[in-house]
Amino acid sequence: MYAMRREINSYRESGHFAEAAVADPHRLIQMLFEATLESIAVARGAIANGNLRAKGEQLGRAISIINGLAGMLDHEKGGELAGQLAALYDYMARRLLEGSAKNDAEALSEVARLLREIKSGWDAVPEQLRRAI
Repeated sequence: MYAMRREINSYRESGHFAEAAVADPHRLIQMLFEATLESIAVARGAIANGNLRAKGEQLGRAISIINGLAGMLDHEKGGELAGQLAALYDYMARRLLEGSAKNDAEALSEVARLLREIKSGWDAVPEQLRRAI
């Protein structure tokens, strides 16, 4: 059973890598949002199952991606919006750390809700503007 799960995960990951190789910058950001949401969901399941190792790995991955998203912000072009997003990303990373320390699935859910809100705005960017990203 474990070998099968490992193969499925390898297949999924290779698909993500292949897509990332040809994705435009807008799609790459979408993929980062999706990966973060997936990691948070897996971490919530790990908390429910008492799997501390998986929780830590997945939350570490989610925090790393969120920090990467924050690092990609262009404060010169983005102005106030970039600053607000940076603060929100910082808050989300701290909430994930708190959620991990306290095994607080609600903290993880809060971050997932916030991230889905940001992602929905990103997903709604018109095609014309996507090319400028």
